[in-house]
Amino acid sequence: MHTRINKYLSEIGYCSRRVADRLISEGKVTINGKIPEMGTKVEEGDQVKVEGQRIEKSTKHKNVYLVFNKPAGIVCTTDRSVEPDNIIDFIKYPTRIFPIGRLDKLSEGLIFLTNDGDIVNKILRSRNNHEKEYIVSVNRQINRDFIQSMSNGVEILGIITKNCFVKQLGPKKFKIILTQGLNRQIRRMCESLGYRVLSLKRVRIMNIKLDVPTGKYREFTKEEHLELNGLLENSIKTFD
Repeated sequence: MHTRINKYLSEIGYCSRRVADRLISEGKVTINGKIPEMGTKVEEGDQVKVEGQRIEKSTKHKNVYLVFNKPAGIVCTTDRSVEPDNIIDFIKYPTRIFPIGRLDKLSEGLIFLTNDGDIVNKILRSRNNHEKEYIVSVNRQINRDFIQSMSNGVEILGIITKNCFVKQLGPKKFKIILTQGLNRQIRRMCESLGYRVLSLKRVRIMNIKLDVPTGKYREFTKEEHLELNGLLENSIKTFD
């Protein structure tokens, strides 16, 4: 076994590669008692520790894939010391898992949690155009110009957002389907057009729809997992 330390931590289900990179850069990871560089590889028999705790690959390791309906006010972080209202303490799942991507604290709805670091990296590749669907309510009445502007792209964070599907559902309510994941994208888009988001709920990621009550979770069905893997394989082959 010759595996980069960040990939090793991801593959054994400790955390995602992104979190692993942060832990390594903060000096919280050691290999045989020494703090490694970012690209250091783990070899058979090496002793890996995170914050002084030994990390080992379990032969009983089973991949977990959860659909969770995040309530507003819960933070999508695995750092339990920073936020008391974090997603890990809220769910209290019996084995270590971490969220795929994030929803900001005020937003609610569908988020995946897993211990499979590889699927995290595949889903987060924004260039693969994975659809995410949201239902949004704003503080004042929307009109045709608002829908058209949101659909055609809005300037936020120094760039124009990608074209997207937007449909009005009520006087102050709309549905939007995004294929990119800029920081607080929908809220920033609305703000740039003079609107303030009152509620934001994610109801679908790719082929999986939100179908559990707020604060509850379930495992992926076998059919969902197979279809999701197919979508991921096709998009990676297309764009790599």
